[in-house]
Amino acid sequence: MINLDGNLVAENEASLSITNRGFAYGDAVFETIRVINGKIMFWEDHYFRLMASMRIMRMEIPANFSPEFLEEEILNLVKENALDSTAARVKFSAYRKEGGYYRPTTREIGFIITTEELSNAFYLLNEENYEVELFKDHYITSGLFSTIKSNNRAINVLGSIFASENEYDNCFLINEKKNVVEALNGNLFLVKGDKIKTPPLTDGALNGITRKKLLEIIKTLPDLTLEETSISPFELQKADELFITNVIAGIQPITKYRKKKFDNKLAKDLLSKLNVKARLG
Repeated sequence: MINLDGNLVAENEASLSITNRGFAYGDAVFETIRVINGKIMFWEDHYFRLMASMRIMRMEIPANFSPEFLEEEILNLVKENALDSTAARVKFSAYRKEGGYYRPTTREIGFIITTEELSNAFYLLNEENYEVELFKDHYITSGLFSTIKSNNRAINVLGSIFASENEYDNCFLINEKKNVVEALNGNLFLVKGDKIKTPPLTDGALNGITRKKLLEIIKTLPDLTLEETSISPFELQKADELFITNVIAGIQPITKYRKKKFDNKLAKDLLSKLNVKARLG
């Protein structure tokens, strides 16, 4: 079952208009959310990021889009799909309803919620080989628009095809200033000695929820220095560790970039702290 505008509908019976603006113009935003045993991880952060994304897209937020209403819609669907006693991935998409071409003729908002079972309730460290490369064919634009999760993901799609064709596990994306911004599916952290760097949002990095939680964790660790600063491609091979963060994988260590191989000691330690934070909500 899926939730289509507040109605539970069988997936094979759900339909959207061919003039849906999310499909036609990328006029949509979404949140990827992790639910564990009927509890939404970091719900407040997801909710406020969704509201901020809708405002950036100049969507008129419906009066009933309260945290309580959306949480209930999500958890009702999770329960309906018998995922309330396990781990689930939830995608909440909000789109401007059809009407007009580039200039919309309506301010009404529709939404879709889908679920999918996850194999593990909490984050496990993947220590398998994980090789990445730079994707240089197209650039992320630095600025506010790139920080939100909109349906405009063409660069990520092309980068993933490039990775698949060249047998890489992931790719780094760069902005028009040739700074490394993020991976195809998450934020980037670079470790060198006792310093941890991550690209700032002003470089076009996604305003990731896991990124935010890791920043909170790292700031409490006195032996580490945190910098939100631009990262040059030349710094990647000088790092001790590189890892990617997102709400589904948690922390994904990178084992190889070009000729350089990396450790995962700090990534492992931070992942345990992230699991504690997730349990505590």
